[in-house]
Amino acid sequence: MGRWMKPEVYPLLAAMTFVTSMCVFQLTRNLIQNPDVRIRKSGRTNGVFDNEEEGEKYAKHGLRNFLRTRPPEVMPTINHFFSQQK
Repeated sequence: MGRWMKPEVYPLLAAMTFVTSMCVFQLTRNLIQNPDVRIRKSGRTNGVFDNEEEGEKYAKHGLRNFLRTRPPEVMPTINHFFSQQK
């Protein structure tokens, strides 16, 4: 890769790969698990779905449940260090 790509491009390539993989993951998750998305023709014939349980299951996934118990801080150690009163 050294002949046609400079080393300065590697961080940009890593960031773009990460963002692209996040987008692909979210699109795949929506296509497979979202209760509002119906791909098969048999599912699309129904007008309005009354599936609150399926919607709750989709909205409250494992990552969101884990983050709900965590404090809303990005760097708690640094925040506590600088917020100490003398």
